[in-house]
Amino acid sequence: MTTTRSTVQATRTSLEIVEALVRLGGAGVTELASELDLPKSTVHNHLNTLHSAEYVVKEDGIYDVGLRFLKLGESSRNRPELYDVARPEIDLLAEQTGELVNLSVEEYGRGVYLYLAQGERAVRLDTNAGMRVHLHCTALGKAILAHTPEERVEEILDTMGMPARTDQTITDRETFFEELEVVRERGYAYDRQERLNGLRCVAAPIITPEKGVVGAISISGPTSRMQGDRFEEEIPNYLQNAANVVELNMTYS
Repeated sequence: MTTTRSTVQATRTSLEIVEALVRLGGAGVTELASELDLPKSTVHNHLNTLHSAEYVVKEDGIYDVGLRFLKLGESSRNRPELYDVARPEIDLLAEQTGELVNLSVEEYGRGVYLYLAQGERAVRLDTNAGMRVHLHCTALGKAILAHTPEERVEEILDTMGMPARTDQTITDRETFFEELEVVRERGYAYDRQERLNGLRCVAAPIITPEKGVVGAISISGPTSRMQGDRFEEEIPNYLQNAANVVELNMTYS
């Protein structure tokens, strides 16, 4: 079995196949082989192993991820105390504002959505629980990075880069660090159409005395509703109040 830097190549290949199945929404052996530039025999062998272990399903020659991953995902999401403590506040924010409310953490230099709640007027976006995004172009990411040691922020930017998602995305490092300083002083972060055109977000960090910043909560909505006093005062107040409740519950409960 081939290993590279103490990693097992066969395991890496299986994971790449699973990720490709998610990305493609299911695929056959030929399509997967082409997508991953692998021999069809290799793809077939890995799929057979995953299928026998019930991690992928097969129908009419098309493979897709199986529901066994659901248990793994739920276990992973429930591991951080933050999820259980913050979920009621996320649901309440969605009810109060009518918008899309998100809970996110940083893992391996990316933002990972742990939980989302939709208010009655919430826009439907590409986000879902488990989705991973760049941190520099989201209010959630800025709220987290503003309270992360600078050397760690530098490491994340070096590794992940600062790709432009829209023409509003901050891609200059000096400008970005200036933005983080403003976030620290103000107490919350903005995404002004920096990840998706037509969408604005506000986010507040969740900080505990023991662990420092553990995540962030955001409220997202269309630019038509996220403007004026609502965007500058009302939404930030909702977020800071909710973050404070979560912080207290994590610290003293």
